[in-house]
Amino acid sequence: MQRGNYRLHSGQYVLWLGPGAVLVPERGASYRTVAGVAGEVRGYRPADRIRVTHGTTTVQVALAPTADGTRTMLRFHQEHLASAEEREQQRAHWQRTLDQAAAVLDQQ
Repeated sequence: MQRGNYRLHSGQYVLWLGPGAVLVPERGASYRTVAGVAGEVRGYRPADRIRVTHGTTTVQVALAPTADGTRTMLRFHQEHLASAEEREQQRAHWQRTLDQAAAVLDQQ
């Protein structure tokens, strides 16, 4: 997935799905992480977004240009979380993931 100056490729899926995740960006493609979390691609729009099931939840990762068009925003949205506590845990997870993605991009 590519938009502006950010490209999301299979090596970067490990950042947000977890180690061992090999994801083919095609509707219906399945994956499994080393931790045993399984899921499948529910939707994919090249250069825009991907939606996957992740265990009992659904995760969407989207790319969007900033208002001035010079940078790209990376957004995560996770649905069907069980409780406020799980939402807070996942919010912290996604913040760490964004920090890791920024570090990877800073090295490029």
